Amino acid sequence: MKERLAINGGSPALPNGLPGAGGGPGVSLMDDREVVAVAEVLRSGRLFRFIEGSHVRAFEQEAAQWIGVEHALMVNSGTSALICALIGAGIGPGDEVIVPAYTYIATAAAVVAVGAVPIIAEIDTSLGLDPADAEAKITPFTRAIIPVYMQGVPARIQAIMDVAARHGLKVIEDACQCIGGTYRGKVVGTFGGAGAWSLNFFKVISAGEGGLVFTKDYQVYERACFASDPALPMWMKENIAQEGWETQPFSFQCYRPSEMLGAVARVQLSRLERILEHTRSLKRAFLQALEEPRGYSLQHVDDPEGDCGISAAILVHDADLAARYAEALTAEGLPCGTAHNEGFPDRHIYRYWDSILHKSAFHPNASPWTHPAYRGNVEYSPDMCPRTLGILNRALRFGFNMRMSAEHARQMAHAVNKVDAAFAA
Repeated sequence: MKERLAINGGSPALPNGLPGAGGGPGVSLMDDREVVAVAEVLRSGRLFRFIEGSHVRAFEQEAAQWIGVEHALMVNSGTSALICALIGAGIGPGDEVIVPAYTYIATAAAVVAVGAVPIIAEIDTSLGLDPADAEAKITPFTRAIIPVYMQGVPARIQAIMDVAARHGLKVIEDACQCIGGTYRGKVVGTFGGAGAWSLNFFKVISAGEGGLVFTKDYQVYERACFASDPALPMWMKENIAQEGWETQPFSFQCYRPSEMLGAVARVQLSRLERILEHTRSLKRAFLQALEEPRGYSLQHVDDPEGDCGISAAILVHDADLAARYAEALTAEGLPCGTAHNEGFPDRHIYRYWDSILHKSAFHPNASPWTHPAYRGNVEYSPDMCPRTLGILNRALRFGFNMRMSAEHARQMAHAVNKVDAAFAA
């Protein structure tokens, strides 16, 4: 017999609800280790990164080793990491860069920041960039693609790399929400020319804010370094004097992090394996407890083993039914809503990127869309990616956090099974 839904007076599948996250997984594990690390930096009075025994430099080296690359640069945010990665790859005025229609506005904003034009492409049922639509959006002015790995799930990386190879495009991987994710045994962010992490409050590991750009290419790294700090050539002059720079130094913005960020990031990096082990175990428990779907399908995941395990998504068969599922699941103790709702300004969805859609720039002469070097033409509208909006209108996403147990994950699955059985009969 079907269970009576909580919305109709039945007992909820999660009678005690779920423990709150209080930020990303790393934040919920913060304890005296982070407090001591910051206190030691403050007591030392040595807050500047260019010092002997720098925490920032140590984090860069430790992160590079964990990732499996030769070079890593810490900056003050994930957005800054993307900007430095793009500049490292030689992207600038006159260039077009393809970005997915579902990502935080920072991905497109980073493209604008380097003077290039973002081209918005559809997503598919992976909730990541659709390789076919990305290829369809290529023009003679396209120079790069930025795949984004939303909520810990690597996108269709191999297919995207194949598209880039066919057209001679560079790939910058936005792994800001996928720290520690892998794809076919390799850490995401290592397939293209450079990768980016965010250490924001909501990310897998966190220093409150902060970012990391990483690469196997020294020239990309060197250019990213110049982009991150206009004074860096002066700070590094003695270290580099005998060998010289491979790239002529140039001045850009300043995205330099403090030693406090570096100290916290080092502690958080040491927690990464524990975080991934737990979140992945939660997602496995959830998926194993799901019954055969009736009214929905699961988000496509190219490589389930590499998924960070911080979220799971279902795609209900139509938008109206998805809204009914969301209402019923919330009553069961599993709060959720469709990823896209009319009027809800989610900056992860392109239609709410006002500054991009309106082609706004900080100065009329700084607009990448009217720059003399740009010979293309792109028009944006809130409805330009209907397939993306259609998918997000049907998508319900559930998060897993460090305060949850496997039993919580199974109760979440019970709620989905219960609602699915009731509505899709």
